[in-house]
Amino acid sequence: MTEDNKKKPNPIDIHVGSRIRLRRNMLGMSQEKLGENLGITFQQIQKYEKGTNRVGASRLQAIASILGVPVAFFFEDAPGQEAVPGRGFAEDASMAFAVEFCGSPEGLQLNRAFVKIADAKVRRRIIDLVKSLSTDDPD
Repeated sequence: MTEDNKKKPNPIDIHVGSRIRLRRNMLGMSQEKLGENLGITFQQIQKYEKGTNRVGASRLQAIASILGVPVAFFFEDAPGQEAVPGRGFAEDASMAFAVEFCGSPEGLQLNRAFVKIADAKVRRRIIDLVKSLSTDDPD
């Protein structure tokens, strides 16, 4: 193995790490808190999120449990996957857009505030308001 191969993270490891970071940020959880729940340091979480260190199966299962998602979440839209409708982890374009939005600063703020609204009717009215304000409303 050449020195270049040792230093370059695997694209799947990078993708899984970015999905860990995405979900952790969606929940407003710090690297320290996730590490504490796993019994590891925040530096190890940083390495996972960058793809520098590969996440083992049992650790990935624990992370999924803590973050409240199925393990498959971390592989959605991974590099090298065939986009076959109804199979595998393929996402359509609208789902990819939603994931990208939820990872943005505005998306994270909106998501965090929205999930704190207990009243379902209020949440529905907010959705209706946002739809009415949008310029491209297909509904």
